[in-house]
Amino acid sequence: MKKLAETCERIAGTTKKLEKIGIVAEYFRECAHGDAAVSAVFLSGRPFAVWEETTLQVGGTLLWRSVAELSGRTETEVTAAYRRLGDLGAVAAEVLPAREGREISVSEVQQHFRQIAAVRGPAPKAALVRELLSQVAPLEGKYIVKIMTGDLRIGLKESLVEEAIARAYGAPLAEVQRANMLLGDIGETLTLALGGKLADAKMRLFHPLGFMLASPAESAEEALSYFENAFVEDKFDGIRAQVHVSEGEVKIFSRTRDEITESFPELPDALAGLDDVILDGEIVAWSDLDDGRALPFSALQQRLGRKKVSDEMMRRVPVAYLAFDVLYADGELVIDRPLAERSRILDELLSTKNKPLHHRVTESQRKAGKQGKFIFETNEPVRFTQVIRSAVWRASSPGELDALFDAAQARGNEGLMIKDPASAYTPGRRGKSWLKLKRELATLDVVVTAAEYGHGKRIGVLSDYTFAVWDGDRLVNIGKAYSGLTDVEITEMTKWLLEHTIEDQGFRRLVEPKIVLEVAFNNMMKSDRHESGYALRFPRIVRIRTDKSPEDADTLERAKEIFEKQK
Repeated sequence: MKKLAETCERIAGTTKKLEKIGIVAEYFRECAHGDAAVSAVFLSGRPFAVWEETTLQVGGTLLWRSVAELSGRTETEVTAAYRRLGDLGAVAAEVLPAREGREISVSEVQQHFRQIAAVRGPAPKAALVRELLSQVAPLEGKYIVKIMTGDLRIGLKESLVEEAIARAYGAPLAEVQRANMLLGDIGETLTLALGGKLADAKMRLFHPLGFMLASPAESAEEALSYFENAFVEDKFDGIRAQVHVSEGEVKIFSRTRDEITESFPELPDALAGLDDVILDGEIVAWSDLDDGRALPFSALQQRLGRKKVSDEMMRRVPVAYLAFDVLYADGELVIDRPLAERSRILDELLSTKNKPLHHRVTESQRKAGKQGKFIFETNEPVRFTQVIRSAVWRASSPGELDALFDAAQARGNEGLMIKDPASAYTPGRRGKSWLKLKRELATLDVVVTAAEYGHGKRIGVLSDYTFAVWDGDRLVNIGKAYSGLTDVEITEMTKWLLEHTIEDQGFRRLVEPKIVLEVAFNNMMKSDRHESGYALRFPRIVRIRTDKSPEDADTLERAKEIFEKQK
């Protein structure tokens, strides 16, 4: 672990991408194989491989208290160190006492992580965290804390670790990237690269792939300037969801790659008729089986984050899965095939392999805007579930696209998705092959960095939120909002924020930058009030984006674009 920590210091000490890659490659070559594989995972900023879905469930407050207790310093001294350094890992390096004794390996550190993940409750977890940190030198403690928080802050992304593996073992970068995508385990990818067996990597079902992302288009004319004869779909106000099905087992993953199957217990029965497939689509609140209309996101929000969903809730807020793409079918990854071909595969999957009881849509209804609907039998005759093939239209002129947009909004949907029929599916990438067309007030996806206690009826709850956008690899504050959330949401937010406080400043708390909000505003102004250099006029919270990770939040560049366009 000492060698890894020293390597991280070297990586942090340079801003040059190629130099960072070279340092990591050199470290891999000098490492024992087992430690190199674990280190690849750690250098990607996480304690475990992606596919494992294992989490430490250790918040910032618990880590803060553990570091403070082991330091022997006063709370005031530790707080002062944090205010100066702004990073809990750096604080650990400064305040933890020097240790003498045997070095602990990175593999042993990961075993400690597994023990922490396995126990339940803050007290047992805190005891194990203190046990681990008490065995290491301050510099090692610095990076153990950083790995636990999932934020190394050394300017190293997983894509650079992939490049380092390619350089270390003389492997083609494209093969490294594909193997890591299929396996969801950069440590296992390193092992295959070391043995010259990257081609042996097979798709690991129930490990979510990255989602292909869409870029905004300002107008129909702009959208059709990138490609012709576009595929067009309604843009629904739901949550993006990737479905994996194999041998009757179904798992549903959110855009943040978290499993959300238990929040929608009626959907697995509807999807289980498929086999060995991965679908991309949207979960929406659905009006009823006959009307066939998506409900506003506020309806779906009642279903999000629930570990137990009652029959009454399922009846009150029915949901549907709208499938619009297929990534894997019949034992083969199909993401490299054109969208037009994937669309045909998806049509066949949903029309034959599921053996639907009926398909209530004619060609004339499809042209009129009806969605294809498939209803499946379950063991409970009174319960119906549905999987819907998202309707696809064609548009080759701005006029056609505008007409489709108006029809989509008349159906209560956000706007349109406009896609290149020749495009491959590119996981985790945002390009011009998929476009989204919405006409609404400007919004930004932002990360909450601080919270303050409210006034009046909101005394005692954290209801005023400071938020930030990305400027490179750092967050810069751009505004503050207190309206838009329900009392229930504010209560839940308060509980989470108290548990994930980094620094208690009395009425104000700095918090772990984990929560993403969608914030609307009337316009944007230049201002020295915030570090970003901008301020939002009349900001209000549209919704909590539980489907997005902090890395998905908007950038300062995006804010600048909005500012320039409004001028």
